[in-house]
Parts: sequence; structure tokens; C-alpha cells
Amino acid sequence: MTPATRGAPSSAADASGEGPGVAAAKAAAMAQHLPARIRWDRVGRIALLLVLLLIVYLYVGPVRSWWSTWQDSKAKQAEVARLERENAQLRARRAALRTPAALEREARKMGMVRPDERPFVVRSLPR
Repeated sequence: MTPATRGAPSSAADASGEGPGVAAAKAAAMAQHLPARIRWDRVGRIALLLVLLLIVYLYVGPVRSWWSTWQDSKAKQAEVARLERENAQLRARRAALRTPAALEREARKMGMVRPDERPFVVRSLPR
């Protein structure tokens, strides 16, 4: 300590002649009336968390749309594959029915006869 400050009181409470206990009591009373100190580190963390949640929320809609579109495309691909198989079967049947023997077989299934043939109808046969 310097000689100039050697005898000087160290605080305003000491300057008024009050003891250190009274100064602490006054500080505690003032702290009760003062608002709590803002913790900027916590505010920053909460703000970053809210921004992150906003970004996730903004991605949810497009991701769901993409997922449903992907599922629809898978279903459409399966339907296209089924229709291609059916088309191949129908083309094969068309090619097979173009022969005269197949044409006659199908006509006879419908009950047709040639002009030079005599038709016979047999009734009451068990099926």
C-alpha cells in the first residue's frame, strides 16, 4: 500500500463508518431487488437450437413429399412390368391364333361347323 491510501477506507461502506457485515447485508438486499443477470451463453444456445429446429421443420415437408413420390414411382414401375408381361402374353396369343388350325379350334369352341359338315346336337350329357 502506498502511504496516501494507507489510512483511507477501502469501500463506501467503510467510509460511512459501517462494518463489513452491514455492507454485505445491504448488497444482499439490493441483489434481491435487481433483476437476474442475463446468461447470454444460454440465450445463444437456445437461439441456435431454435434455428436448428426450424431448419429441420422446413426439411420435413419436402422429405415426406420425396418419399411418397418415390413410393408411387416404385408402384408405377411394378404396374408397368406387369402390363409388359401381359402385353407379351397377348401378342403371343395373337400370333398363335393367326394359324388356320388355331382359328378352326376357336371356331369349334364357339359351336361353329364347316359348310360341308353336318352338325349334331346331343342333349342331356353330364358336364
